[in-house]
Amino acid sequence: MAKNYIQPGDTLTIPAPATVASGGVVIAGDIAGIAAGDAASGAPVDVVTRGVFALPKVGTAAFSLGAKVYWNSTSGLATATSSGNTLLGTAIAAAGSGVATVKVKLLG
Repeated sequence: MAKNYIQPGDTLTIPAPATVASGGVVIAGDIAGIAAGDAASGAPVDVVTRGVFALPKVGTAAFSLGAKVYWNSTSGLATATSSGNTLLGTAIAAAGSGVATVKVKLLG
């Protein structure tokens, strides 16, 4: 093992950029993942950066298998709109209009 190895990086402990509940999306610069627990803004939070998660989405958004999924931090919903939003991952199953969630494989 390399002497400078730190960790696998699947879960990172960072200061929460905002108050977050377990299962909530965390965006901190180019770090995007899912909170493994509740945390107040500035408190340490474990952020899972790899895996597949069911996330709430914009009701009218439709995703096909393999489509890019973006996160709208203002609405707190997954969206297909790239402009002004953060790329979160890829849809692993179709999620049509009217469906409440989309299954997302994080970029990690």
